[in-house]
Amino acid sequence: MTEIFGELDHPARLLMGPGPINVHPRVLRAMSVQLLGQFDPEFTTYMNQTMALYRQVFDTANHWTFLIDGTSRAAIEAALVSVLAPGDDVVILNAGRFGLLLSEIADRCGARLHLVEGAWGTVIDPNRVEEVVKHVRPRLVACVHGDTSTTMAQPIAALGEICRRYDALLYVDATATLSGMAAPADAWGADIVTAGLQKCLGGPSGSAPITISDRGAEHIFSRRHVERGLAVTSDAGAGRRIGSNYFDLAMVMDYWSERRLNHHTESAPMLFAARECARVVLEQGLQARFADHALAGKAVTAAAQAMGLEVFGDLSHKMTNVTAIHIPRGVDGDRVRARMCTDFEIEIGTAFGQLAGKVWRIGAMGVNARKHAVLTTFAALEAVLRGEGYSFTAGAGVDAALAVYQEDAA
Repeated sequence: MTEIFGELDHPARLLMGPGPINVHPRVLRAMSVQLLGQFDPEFTTYMNQTMALYRQVFDTANHWTFLIDGTSRAAIEAALVSVLAPGDDVVILNAGRFGLLLSEIADRCGARLHLVEGAWGTVIDPNRVEEVVKHVRPRLVACVHGDTSTTMAQPIAALGEICRRYDALLYVDATATLSGMAAPADAWGADIVTAGLQKCLGGPSGSAPITISDRGAEHIFSRRHVERGLAVTSDAGAGRRIGSNYFDLAMVMDYWSERRLNHHTESAPMLFAARECARVVLEQGLQARFADHALAGKAVTAAAQAMGLEVFGDLSHKMTNVTAIHIPRGVDGDRVRARMCTDFEIEIGTAFGQLAGKVWRIGAMGVNARKHAVLTTFAALEAVLRGEGYSFTAGAGVDAALAVYQEDAA
């Protein structure tokens, strides 16, 4: 018997977890625009415009600034597999789930791993990184800017200087911070920075912005091999072939170049989404956007603390856009999240690994980095926690968050 499911008709939830978040209405509209062929001159013009827009978002002059078709993890994997050949040394900063992800991908590339370890909830002293880099002399240093698993933001600027001193490339995963916290690729001295749309950029998961320095591009092109079905006599390969076809940045860069050497079929709706995300960000202005995210994060922290909840980690290095909150003793964290969803249509996040079942994670980013989203979330959280028997002064969280916004407006 044929089974035909109903038309999509789910509730409009407020997504206040660590990502994805609610998509900006303009981005949704852009995704509904009629498709174009990938070599249509209108489409390739949009590709060029998207490159120009994301140079501004990444605060870079890098020519090679474009999109990877896939989620933010696609860009991470493309960066690592295109730089690291088997036997290459890589130094990885590991203080959370996503530092471990970098190490897992690098290990699959056959690289030799050198992890600089930090406790979850802390950041890693760059001096410790330099000690390892000086000894190892790696091909690449890789780190996460804002690790949503711990909500910590790693200082990056000193890492670029270290990499230049020891002739290493620097890769930064800025999935969770691009356009919500300052992520200046050039000022950092980063050679590759990647991100995703589904966090501060306010889009859907499925397209991943990337920027690559001239140094990074030179190394990637030293391994360039054109796909056999496309190659002509002048396309002789060089170096060791990159160990993935889909994530071969040399081939993807040829596709985004004026040559338009076919690699894959660029997703038109995701290109339109990414382009509109950048337009929204730049119309607001990066500094104003950073300020909105910082204010929202301050309000979330104030609300939690006013309710007697403990905020996780080193607050001096906390991401502005995601906050981890210890689940109070005796409270069923999963039941609280379920009631937030079913009773109030609000999603907050759980945690992974060693923090699983210990913290909630509340994100206030993109279109949700604003007063009403924070106040609505904490009004609901207060109601649920009262129902769960957690004792605190009713209204304290909402009042504290509101006070942060009122003080900023004064």
